Order: sequence, then C-alpha cells, then structure tokens
Amino acid sequence: MAEKKVDSKKASKVKKPKAAAAENKKEDKVETLTAELAQEKEKYLRLFAEFENYKKRTSKERIELFKTAGQEVLQALLPVADDFERALGQQNEEAASPEVAGFRLIQNKFIDILKGQGLSLMEIAIGDPFDAEMHEAITQIPALSPEHQGAIIDVIEKGYQLGDKIIRFPKVVVGK
Repeated sequence: MAEKKVDSKKASKVKKPKAAAAENKKEDKVETLTAELAQEKEKYLRLFAEFENYKKRTSKERIELFKTAGQEVLQALLPVADDFERALGQQNEEAASPEVAGFRLIQNKFIDILKGQGLSLMEIAIGDPFDAEMHEAITQIPALSPEHQGAIIDVIEKGYQLGDKIIRFPKVVVGK
C-alpha cells in the first residue's frame, strides 16, 4: 500500500504539468482567437468605412449627373441662341416692326427656358484681363494702349455655364 501512495503522489506530480500544459494551450488558443478577432474587427471597420465612402462618392456622382444631364441638349441649342442674337443685331432699332417685336418675344422666351434649365451667360466685359482657364483666345491683336495688353479686346462668341461647369468657353480677342 505504501507503494500505491508514492505512485499516486508521482501521478499527481505528473498530472500537474499536463494540466499546466493544457492550461497554457488554452491561454495560447484564447490569445490567438483574440488576435484573430481583433484582426477581423479591423477588416470589418475598414470595409464599412470603404462602403460609406463608396456611398458618398456615388451620391455625389448622381447629383452631378442630374445637374448636367441636359448638357448635350443645351449645347446643341446654343447656336440657335447665337443666331437669334445675330439676327436681332442686324435689325434697325428705329424700324421696330411687329415682326421684329414678335421675334424678340420668341428670343426672350427661348432664353428664359435655357435659364430655367440652369444655363447662365458668363459675364465678360471688354477690358477684363484674359484668363486661360475661363476664356478661349481666338486671336491676338496689337493693343491700342498699354492697359489693353493681356486684356480682352472683343468677344466673338459668348460663353455659357451650366451650374458651376463651363459648357462653352467664351471666344475672345486678346491684346498683345
């Protein structure tokens, strides 16, 4: 019997390291799982943030598309507006016949429809400084005075904006 007691003591001593090893394995497994969980949480947060950015970007693109949806149609109608203006420019102001008055009414209605679609005329005055970002230079002519150098001398074709976007740059003559 005494031998059995010794054996049980040996057995308990042997079991303790096994239990400690099993506990270490459990702790390692918990640490591994915790690290994996943290990694998956980080992936989730990144994916969520990326999706939110995608939603914002697509909504901005959709809004921009709606703003400029009729851009091509409006660009196609701009030569008609130019023709109206040229035709009325050829009429003598003093000889205002009913036909010319009717023609002006049609032009005003046409321009109002274009404005209603968000189209606006770019305001350019002779003598304004030339800006390559805002104007298209057709030609350069010698300036009459030093203050006209680099300035707009004449406007050949008006420019138009649709919202904040320039859909037709004004064509100008610049003094050199």
